[in-house]
Amino acid sequence: MGADREGRGRRRPARVMAYAAGGVLVLAGCASMPDSGDLRSVESTPRQDTQVRVFAVPPGEDAPPSEIVQGFLEALTSDDPHYKTARQYLTGDAAKTWRPELFTTVLTDGPGAKPEGPTGREDTGEISYMLTGTKVATVDAQQSYAPATGSYGRTVHLTQDKKSGQWRIDALPQGIVMGQSDFQRNYMSVSKYYFASNTVAAGAKSQPTAVADPVWVRRRVDPMTQMVRSVLSGPTRWLDPVVRSSFPTGTTLAKGAGALTPDDRNLLTVPLNDKAAGIGTNRCEEMAAQLLFTLRSLSPAVDEVELRAGGTELCSLTQEAAEAAASRSAARHPDYLYFVDGKDRLVRIPAGSSEAKPDPAPGALGEGDTALRSVAVSRDEHTAAGVSLDGKSLYVGSLVSGGSLGEPVLRSQGRSESDRLTTPSWDADDGLWVADRNPRDPRLLLLEDGKGEPLQVRTPHLDGRIQSVRVAADGVRIALVVEKDGKKTLLIGLIEREEKPGERPAVRVVELRSATPELEEVTAMSWAGDSRLVVVGREHGGVEQMRYVQVDGSTPDAPAPAALTGVKEVTAAEDDGLPLVANSVDGIVRLPTGAQWQKVTEGTAPVYPG
Repeated sequence: MGADREGRGRRRPARVMAYAAGGVLVLAGCASMPDSGDLRSVESTPRQDTQVRVFAVPPGEDAPPSEIVQGFLEALTSDDPHYKTARQYLTGDAAKTWRPELFTTVLTDGPGAKPEGPTGREDTGEISYMLTGTKVATVDAQQSYAPATGSYGRTVHLTQDKKSGQWRIDALPQGIVMGQSDFQRNYMSVSKYYFASNTVAAGAKSQPTAVADPVWVRRRVDPMTQMVRSVLSGPTRWLDPVVRSSFPTGTTLAKGAGALTPDDRNLLTVPLNDKAAGIGTNRCEEMAAQLLFTLRSLSPAVDEVELRAGGTELCSLTQEAAEAAASRSAARHPDYLYFVDGKDRLVRIPAGSSEAKPDPAPGALGEGDTALRSVAVSRDEHTAAGVSLDGKSLYVGSLVSGGSLGEPVLRSQGRSESDRLTTPSWDADDGLWVADRNPRDPRLLLLEDGKGEPLQVRTPHLDGRIQSVRVAADGVRIALVVEKDGKKTLLIGLIEREEKPGERPAVRVVELRSATPELEEVTAMSWAGDSRLVVVGREHGGVEQMRYVQVDGSTPDAPAPAALTGVKEVTAAEDDGLPLVANSVDGIVRLPTGAQWQKVTEGTAPVYPG
């Protein structure tokens, strides 16, 4: 539950203190509360400096029910690790049964509250308050975020102790609720890492492929230890079907481990229970890699992890060695940016360079005479795929000079260009994905190794027609723009594969969920990191905008790209050090870090490998 910060009526003493570097800041009058009557619907706390810590204050002597409710809500937005102060607003029995960690409900503003029933009920020694608001999202017990809509309404009941005369809450809903501003101040998104269970990195067949699993943790309540515990507890329910953890089942931090902090060499020692004892070196290094990938974005930085069990060192791994133990998409740096030039041929320029003059890509798609409308390049940059100018045919050719193109590997029977093939996309195992938008036979197709008879990918519960396809570098997540009733939305799904000896694999996309619930028209998108995408679209009645979104539907704590008009296509590398590239009314343009959009050259259909 969260705090209403702007009240009316007599002001009461401040209930929250904030400690900042260099001294103590008392947030005097941070809330106000009427002595009686309604608690009004108000806005949550304006977002504050993330280095400021907020602590709650216990209930005042003889505080009326309205102040008890308000103080409790404020205490939930503090940095009290175990909500000890919040429990002081509850009766003894309620404090024992209340479980704040079960889930968090996020509202547009702090919850409104008003007494239920006839006025004057305080004379009876009990009173109920209704908490109300509009839902934005929920965070479950696994710290997994999910967008939410609709109204929120929950009741808290207070009773007056007959001996002391003090009011306390004796019945309340499980979990907590707070306004969006308080949530953003209190929580941060961190990706923890597991390994794809049905794929390995292209070009590195012995390496497991790391998959990001974003969760939300309290940013000033020992996030490093929180994240280590979260990794050990396993993946979120949504991602679990397609990933594995290298930690043995039942592995936890050793009893009494306490808070985890790196030493002055940025080495983090992680003591584990006996479930981890006796594991081999390779598996131990995978375990350490999971933690290093997870902790790299936290401060202080962790450069090395040492795992111990039973007082014995199991293994030690540095950040550099972790990249050798497992493949992570953000660590890959593509050689080139590719696009289609004015002659409808595949061309390229070095990735990240300031060059504006493209060279023809080697091979038949760049040197031949087949006109192209869109292209995709495999992640190892050895093979390219291109859709013909009319959208009917899909060609695949090697990026080697002098190679021949051959016949199309796929043809669409759609009557118009918009009813034919989408831009293709390569996965981590050199599989080529494309959607046929033919309304008489819409299909999502996979060509293993970019050739052979296409596999039809099953899409149970997909409601609409696929307009765009992008497979994540990890090979187990897929982004789809789906059109239904004139609306185009971005959905993220999981790729499940079932293989039987002597049979072709059965592939399906499941657990589709929206990454942009507030957008009704998504016109372009691309993966832009391990758990992030860049999207071009507009809200209902709004104008076109470009923004970043996370796979869980949340908005990352990062500035949106600079505005750009007339965007038709956009591409981003998983390596966020490379510029965004788009096709706009000005042709091919790029957005280097910390700069404005710059024109590169004329052309269309820009893509990084993948």
